Amino acid sequence: MSALPVLVPVTLIVAALVAGMAGPASQRVAAVVARLGAAGGLALSLLGLMRVLDQGPVTHDLGGWPPPIGIEYVLDPLAAYMTVVITAIGLLVLAFPTRAGFDAAPPARMPLYPLTLVLLAGLSGVVLAGDLFNLFVFLEIYAISTYALVSLGGDRATFAAFRYLIFGTLGSTLYLLGVGFLYFETGTLNMADVAQRLAAIPESSAVLAGLALIVIGLSLKMALFPLHVWMPEAHTFAPPSVAALLAAVQVKAAAYALVRILLSVAPPELVGDGLTATATLAWFGAAGIVFGSVMAIAQRDVKRLLAYSTVAQLGFIGLGIGLANQQGVTGALLHVANHAVMKSCLFLIAGSLLAHTGLRDIPSLAGLGRRMPLTTFAFCLAAASMVGVPPTAGFFSKLYLLLGSIEAGNWVFVVVIAASSLLTAGYFVVMLEQVLTREPVHEAVRTAADPGPAYLAPVMVLAVGVVVLGLGNLSIVDGILAPATSALLAP
Repeated sequence: MSALPVLVPVTLIVAALVAGMAGPASQRVAAVVARLGAAGGLALSLLGLMRVLDQGPVTHDLGGWPPPIGIEYVLDPLAAYMTVVITAIGLLVLAFPTRAGFDAAPPARMPLYPLTLVLLAGLSGVVLAGDLFNLFVFLEIYAISTYALVSLGGDRATFAAFRYLIFGTLGSTLYLLGVGFLYFETGTLNMADVAQRLAAIPESSAVLAGLALIVIGLSLKMALFPLHVWMPEAHTFAPPSVAALLAAVQVKAAAYALVRILLSVAPPELVGDGLTATATLAWFGAAGIVFGSVMAIAQRDVKRLLAYSTVAQLGFIGLGIGLANQQGVTGALLHVANHAVMKSCLFLIAGSLLAHTGLRDIPSLAGLGRRMPLTTFAFCLAAASMVGVPPTAGFFSKLYLLLGSIEAGNWVFVVVIAASSLLTAGYFVVMLEQVLTREPVHEAVRTAADPGPAYLAPVMVLAVGVVVLGLGNLSIVDGILAPATSALLAP
């Protein structure tokens, strides 16, 4: 037993407390504390990843009580991979000027830094939790901090946050009811113990109902089509740095929980390649890809376009989970990281545009490419990855999803994945045509220039990251995701 599995969330919570105490006196001190806390979390995440790849999974029994009675935290390759994604994106978003791109002047002493750290702690707790109820607790920790973060964006954001609160609470309630059904049948909450006992229980209506409630609840939190209705408004009106976190990592924690419960807790006879539970998830994912892409084409607001494109990208993850085969699940998990990098890059660019021009309507950005060349270059790289242009990261996760669809013999999914690249290219090409070829129509564009390093550095790191992840995808897949997926799909 080692304390390593709990060090990341504990570090982030301690940093949140210190940043919260410093914030009223000095936002600069709070910013420094937040960035140091996120950097510490990333360092511990990388240490944990190296440890589990070298020595295997690490567990921690809270308070010394062994499972299934006590609370267990588990750091395996998949959990370590997710904590690295969460803390890396969190650090880069915190490095970006967090007061940029608000619709109205933000409050002078807003608790953005401590709330962001609590969000990151909750997300890391979700991926490290070894029992179903503790996972629920961390789901609520990150959800509550997210409601508050979204509301910081102004009046419209407050309404969006309230709407998100309603749907988030519904998702949490459904999940908890589902856990109650499983506990009624098994008498335990530890995931490994639940999996063993469910395998010995004949087909049970309580188990089926519990799993159905859990899947619906987590799909709500993941914003998987058609349960995505809270997300476009929340992403559109939240501060850009908050929207970047929501799209990049917040919804991915629920996706991780869905993978973990469906593929390692649920009985094998209920889930798997072609079986009802996972096949339904795959079809909803495919529908989400088409719906999100078509809706994105119709948008004029940059952030709303990015929000609907997130609906489509989450569809890829849902489709991959639903395929429940080696290639499909690998593609879904790879897309978790790839989408986190490219979408956070795009939302931070949107924040930079708002901060320096005050513009978010796509036609009003005409001619901006020549005034902000570095920002436009970063946007082009991230957009190319969203489309799936090789050798960017997005190409490889879509390739694995295509291979998984072919392995499953589902040619409809193959067509959907291929068509989605054309639809994605459609809305990004329209935007880039305005930015690169048109003459400026707005005075703010005529006087615009690339922002300073505080804005540009995180964006460029993320833009370069989409290429680095693409070129290094084999190392990620062979070293981390293939073993993790094999363990998930093992009978």
